[in-house]
Amino acid sequence: MKQVKSIRLLLVVSFVVLSGTAFMPRKVLAGNDAGISVEELEQGAELGIALMQYYLGLKYYNIGQGVPQDYKEAMKWFRKAAEQGYADAQLLLGSLYFENLGVPQDYIEAAKWFRKAAEQGNADAQYNLGLIYYEGRGIPQNYKEAIKWFRKAAEQGFVSAQYNLGCMYTDGKGVPQDYKEAAKWYRKAAEQGHTIAQYNLGYKYSNGEGVPQDYKEGKKWYRKAAEQGFVSAQYNLGCMYYKGRGIPQDYVKSYAWFNISATQGDEGASTARDTVAEQLSPDALAKAQELSKEYYKKYVEPFQ
Repeated sequence: MKQVKSIRLLLVVSFVVLSGTAFMPRKVLAGNDAGISVEELEQGAELGIALMQYYLGLKYYNIGQGVPQDYKEAMKWFRKAAEQGYADAQLLLGSLYFENLGVPQDYIEAAKWFRKAAEQGNADAQYNLGLIYYEGRGIPQNYKEAIKWFRKAAEQGFVSAQYNLGCMYTDGKGVPQDYKEAAKWYRKAAEQGHTIAQYNLGYKYSNGEGVPQDYKEGKKWYRKAAEQGFVSAQYNLGCMYYKGRGIPQDYVKSYAWFNISATQGDEGASTARDTVAEQLSPDALAKAQELSKEYYKKYVEPFQ
C-alpha cells in the first residue's frame, strides 16, 4: 500500500470578500452598529462621511439589515466611500465587480479596486489581487506578482495566502522550487487549522521533503487533517498504523481509518481495508468495526 502523493491544490474554494475591523470605530463595532439606524446612516452618507457610506453599503449588501438586499445600491455607496480612499469599501467594490453582483462582471475593475485596498495594507485585498494575478483574470497571468501579494497577506497572518505560498514554493511557480520554504508556509497555515496545509505538512515530514524525515511529526499533522474530515489524511493514517511508521503497528486502528476513508469513496482505502481485515481475528475485526463507527461519527458526519 502506497501513501497518496501530496495534494497541491493552489486555490481555495472560497473567495474572501469581507475584511477585518481595521477601520471600524468602536461605536460601530459594538452591538452590530451600536443602534445606528438606516436613517442615520443615510444622513451621514449624504453628508459624504465615508464610514457611513461604507456601512450603508453593507446594509444593502447583506440580508436582513433593515433594507431590502440591493447590490446596485450597495455598489453606489461602496463606490462613494472607495473614492474617498476607504480600503474596506474598495475591497467590497472590487468583489462586486469580480462576482457579477449589481454590475456586469469586470475583472479589470475588480483588480483596480483590489489594488487600491491592497496598497493600503488590506490583507483580504492583497490575497484577492494575488488570486487574480495567479489566474490571469482581466490582467496578464503573472506568478511573480501573485507571490508578491500572497506574501503580503501571508505576513499579516492570512491563512489562505500562507497555504498558497506553500503550494507555489512546492511547485516552483513565480519562485524557485524550495521545499523548505514551502514547509515553512504550510506550517504557518497548518497551525491556524488549515486542513490541506496540515495534510501537506504531514506528507513533507513523512517523506523528508524540505524537512528532516520524521514519521511522528507526519502522523501528528495527518491526524489533525484527518480529524477535520480530510479523506486523504484518513487514508494515510491507515497506512501509518498498518506499517507502524511513527506509531506502534495497530491493525485495528489501521482498519478503522481505511474504512472511514473508503465510505467516502476512496477506492484505494477500500482495497487496503479489505487487506487489513484478512489479517484480523474475528474479535479484532469486530473491535475495528466498532472503532470505525466511532471515527465515522467524529470525523466524517460533522463535515458532511
